[in-house]
Amino acid sequence: MTPYREILRLHSQGISQRNIALSCACSRNTVAKIIGRAGELGIAWPLERELTDGELRQRLFAESAQVSSRKHPDYAYVHKEMAKSGVTLSLLWNEYCEQCRSSQEIPLMYSQFCHHYQQYTLKSNATMRIQRKPGEQIELDWAGQKAAIIDRDTGEMVTMYVFVGMLSYSQYAYVEAFPSQDQESWVTAHIHMYQAFGGSSRVLIPDNLKTGVEKATRHEPVINKIYHEMAEHYNTAVIPARVRKPKDKPNVEGSVGVVSTWVLAALRHLQCFNAVELNQAIKEKLEILNAKPFQKKEGSRRSVFMAEEKPYLLVLPATPYEMAVWKTATVQFNYHVSVEKMHYSVPYEYIKHRMDVRMTRTAVELFYQNNRVCSHPRLHGKPGQYRTVEAHMPENHKRFVQWNGQRFISWAAQVGPYTSTAVQAILSSHKVEQQGYRSCMALLKLADKHGVDRLEAACARALSYTPRPNFQSIKTILTTGQDRLTDASALDETSSSSSAENHGFVRGADTTGGADHGE
Repeated sequence: MTPYREILRLHSQGISQRNIALSCACSRNTVAKIIGRAGELGIAWPLERELTDGELRQRLFAESAQVSSRKHPDYAYVHKEMAKSGVTLSLLWNEYCEQCRSSQEIPLMYSQFCHHYQQYTLKSNATMRIQRKPGEQIELDWAGQKAAIIDRDTGEMVTMYVFVGMLSYSQYAYVEAFPSQDQESWVTAHIHMYQAFGGSSRVLIPDNLKTGVEKATRHEPVINKIYHEMAEHYNTAVIPARVRKPKDKPNVEGSVGVVSTWVLAALRHLQCFNAVELNQAIKEKLEILNAKPFQKKEGSRRSVFMAEEKPYLLVLPATPYEMAVWKTATVQFNYHVSVEKMHYSVPYEYIKHRMDVRMTRTAVELFYQNNRVCSHPRLHGKPGQYRTVEAHMPENHKRFVQWNGQRFISWAAQVGPYTSTAVQAILSSHKVEQQGYRSCMALLKLADKHGVDRLEAACARALSYTPRPNFQSIKTILTTGQDRLTDASALDETSSSSSAENHGFVRGADTTGGADHGE
């Protein structure tokens, strides 16, 4: 509050307004305004001993007292409404102003409305209730005290880290032990916690641990990508506590001590040989803790949770979040990325581009600049396997991949049955089928030059000579026009060829001069 009496006292001693402002920690304009107003009203030092600064202010600035004539809201009603999810002081002030207008009364300004409500909460000792709305937030932390299990093989004690999640409104807790504090354990704990609560909150308040926050800053913390993805899946927001500000999540900070006493310390004599046994024992103790009555108010964590908070939790997705791992990889010249010694194709246009790879237990998704390019079923087993989509290949590579025996036979069948039989004969004539692919391709290209009908006739002609024709014989038939000969002509030509083969080359009659010449 402005020290009105002290300003007038210092002024009466001849001290400059600048020095008065420095001494009273207020602006020079305020000092000038008070001194000027006192001169107008004839108020001078010394003042009555009983006169307070508040009373002096009323004398100097009587018109400002009009605020007291304004209608004040019902602060108890405001406080009750603020406990409901989504309700803000701004909303309640607007509703209050509408009521004042309807009753022709003057409302408080918004700043005064907030100020008087703050004073009310201080008097009622209920400041923190504003922040505890049902289903609004969950506070998270790793407990400082650790648990342990016994290794059956070696007998050694294996350290187990304890995760604690606490609903801020009801203080209903979830506790689970994990062998490490890594990313997988952190995310898995959230998934199990949501299933136990039967819903998710609108806000998560974790510490600035690396598994949740990549970069902790005062105003814009950078959330870990996997953690952010999980939060989106459950339609919640992550608001990390400020660094070295435990009061940002006071419930879980206090509950960690309660959990350490009533759960972990209570199990100190229990010997567990695996995590399942330990977590089952923790669950039993946790149920007792959640059902334990509060000391300073009615009910228990469980009763408040079931009656007041659970209805406000967000509905869980149809399927739980599946843990994913993000990596980066560069597309190689063979238009594949290599991830954990397995190879997955992407469209060849992305060669030498850097991709973000999201890997789950069953699938691999590839992203470029936050846009999903493609996905593959995840490969397991022997390293070095390839998963290739034909659509990702350049056109010339597609044609090479399409070369297989069944495809050549299908193409030949479109020409005719004799061509199909000839292709099958060419393929079967090689020890390795791939050796006949070029001959089959060359055979089918003859249809482009000579036509489909002639190729079918040539294959029929070749099959009449031998059950295993080759490409060269069919090409010769087309080149010499034998496919156009009638059956009789073909028979004569075949006989002549056979005679020539048996008796050598026979010259024509014109060459020897004919029969008369022989006589």
